[in-house]
Amino acid sequence: MMILALKFVLAHLAGDFLFQPDSWVAHKRKYKIKSKFLYFHTLVHLLLLLILTGFDPKYFIGILVLSFAHFAIDTAKLYTEKKKFSKLYFFGDQFLHLLAIAMVVNYYYPFRINFEVLFSPVNLLLYSALIMVTTVTSVLLKVLLKNLNPNKNNKKTNYAGKYIGILERLFIFLFIVINFWEGIGFLLAAKSIFRFGDLKENKDIRLTEYILIGTLLSFGIGILTGMAYLELSEIISSAN
Repeated sequence: MMILALKFVLAHLAGDFLFQPDSWVAHKRKYKIKSKFLYFHTLVHLLLLLILTGFDPKYFIGILVLSFAHFAIDTAKLYTEKKKFSKLYFFGDQFLHLLAIAMVVNYYYPFRINFEVLFSPVNLLLYSALIMVTTVTSVLLKVLLKNLNPNKNNKKTNYAGKYIGILERLFIFLFIVINFWEGIGFLLAAKSIFRFGDLKENKDIRLTEYILIGTLLSFGIGILTGMAYLELSEIISSAN
């Protein structure tokens, strides 16, 4: 089952990203179902699936289903996609392709989701920790630093700082879980070089203080969450 799933996923990734030039994407968006590259793209997926499965007749039905599903999903995306929601459509499109792959693999090798393992105490703790270091901490920092933000009246933002904070806390959490504390020091040093160098040139003390406090709080919460996760996971494991 796993080998077939990996072959299907590899064919999808290669077909969607490796063997699909930007010119094909632009042509499909302009001409939609009349675009010849929509059919070329589907044919590329079909050929990749056949090659990776060794032209095994056993999988011909599944390959045809996946190729048609890919064509249908891409066509639906071309006619419904809104520019301002392009990111959402991209991830939704990829999710539907992977869902189709999972359904075809399940046809050949039936499997079931083990909800008992998926929602085990240790995994529930992991999900909670991940939510804590991402969205919860972002909201918490926004509340704590609201009155310190020198640009709080500026409504225009691309939320880059928010996403940087989420990524750095995820890295911190990972480093703690794998016991790679040196990585946290490297991360802090890298951020200091790139961020505070610009702040020094701007000579804005209030902004520098705001960024510094936010960084320390972000790192602190990330570290505490990682340590709490390790301690609680040990307690849960010993209890079982």
